[in-house]
Amino acid sequence: MARSDAQNRLARERAKETILQAAIEVFSERGVAGAGIAEITRRAGVAQGLVNYHFGGKDQLIGAVIDRWFETVLGFAQVQGTPDEVLAAIIDGAIGATAFAMPLQRAVLAMQQQPLTHRLFAESEQRYADGATAAEDAVRAVFRARGAEDPALEEVMLRSTLEGVFVKYCVFGDTYPLEDARRWLHRRYGLPEPTATLPGVPTPHEGEPRPRATAALRIDAS
Repeated sequence: MARSDAQNRLARERAKETILQAAIEVFSERGVAGAGIAEITRRAGVAQGLVNYHFGGKDQLIGAVIDRWFETVLGFAQVQGTPDEVLAAIIDGAIGATAFAMPLQRAVLAMQQQPLTHRLFAESEQRYADGATAAEDAVRAVFRARGAEDPALEEVMLRSTLEGVFVKYCVFGDTYPLEDARRWLHRRYGLPEPTATLPGVPTPHEGEPRPRATAALRIDAS
């Protein structure tokens, strides 16, 4: 029995998403230079020709990975509620994404730093420039509604703090106190204490030593 146009479209979308997820994993593990199309398609369980069919080539696949990162990050500010509820949702969304989207974020962090992919990152950044501006304005509006003296500075500092948490989690993995960092941010902004841990966010065992800055320097320099 022949498949309908809708079924064919769904099959194509699933194959494209499978390739994209495989690319995220391989780029995260091996970096862009060390990742080949053959390995990506083998991980995805599809023919190599489907990368060209769905994306056009490796550069376009890299661009699609970066686009997915921008879509994830810019979605944090698209929530409704009181200013406190929105701010809590932004913090929780960023912390949660740090845990469940680690392969994506680790891959894109490397792409930001490598000359090989500077152009591709800049092109994706330009595609999402309007969305980034809208997200920043939305966060500033939240701080303005909360009575902040300098909403623009508050937005920058929140973004910088969340980016710092992500980078440290990349270095230390599950030993980094991600849930504690989330709760610290809630206290920092006078938000209600969370009643439950975020799904998928690891919690260090009681008594486990906190990561040291000197260890981070050694790892970052390697």
